[in-house]
Amino acid sequence: MKNKPEMPKIESRLRHNILEMPKSIYEASGILVYGRRIKSLVFTTDIAIIRNCDADAVLAVYPFTPQQIIGDAIIQASYVPVFCGVGGGITNGQRSVNLAKDAEMHGAMGVVMNAPVSNENIRMVAEEIDAPVIVTVVSADTDIQARLDAGVSILNVAGGPDTPEIVRKIREKFPDVPIMASGGNTDEFIRKTIEAGANAITYTPPSTNELFKKLMAKYREK
Repeated sequence: MKNKPEMPKIESRLRHNILEMPKSIYEASGILVYGRRIKSLVFTTDIAIIRNCDADAVLAVYPFTPQQIIGDAIIQASYVPVFCGVGGGITNGQRSVNLAKDAEMHGAMGVVMNAPVSNENIRMVAEEIDAPVIVTVVSADTDIQARLDAGVSILNVAGGPDTPEIVRKIREKFPDVPIMASGGNTDEFIRKTIEAGANAITYTPPSTNELFKKLMAKYREK
């Protein structure tokens, strides 16, 4: 059998300094959404980073009440699929339904609801949109079956250092449920999370300020 050729790499004169996802992420199986395999998700709302990274998708969730103009701007600026936060914590009820409908209409691949969201609120959103509903899981005590029954399509595990263990416990009871999970900043933790059963990894990138510091350090060396 002939050796498999290496993947060709195309760069431009200017666009070669992109933020690359850790290679260990691509050991995950991925989640197939509308025929597109998602293995890596960059967890950011920074449009500059979104436009200059090689993630498969964007997880656009932020610690404020969701606003249509923010979600719309991210979707328009991104050339990879976007999963938009639509509430679940400080924003819920009919407002989160309206935000979910708007996100879908503007091209979001799916919507994300935060951990405190009620199952009734999830059901309200799931009945109104034709896109995957993702719910964030922060504890191993979460009633996963109730979440799935309410209409959740994908679980987003974000348990800090406990993430691999939470993923493992979910996977033991639900072998087929799609799971994306935070993978930390090291290959070791990413692999540990994948081995526990995560299908895709969310990656928190360095801030624009941190990236700029590294770039300026290079300029000073020259």
